[in-house]
Amino acid sequence: MERRPHFNPPPPPTWRKPVGILALLAALAIYGAIVMSLGDRIGGLPVLAQVPLYLVLGTAWLLPLRRLLIWMETGRWG
Repeated sequence: MERRPHFNPPPPPTWRKPVGILALLAALAIYGAIVMSLGDRIGGLPVLAQVPLYLVLGTAWLLPLRRLLIWMETGRWG
């Protein structure tokens, strides 16, 4: 008796990823515009204050968009 390898076909593509990518790009553009509008205020701070502020602002976008990223992968919001 010949054994065939077990093969699971990939799941069909969903619309979540293209829609999620467009929403992610739009949200990042809005977030980037907000951070850029703060550029003059942040630029007036000492360099040692700017570095941690830019590190926080550079990663803070992940918190509100985390649920969107989870939804893109799983289809659930949490």
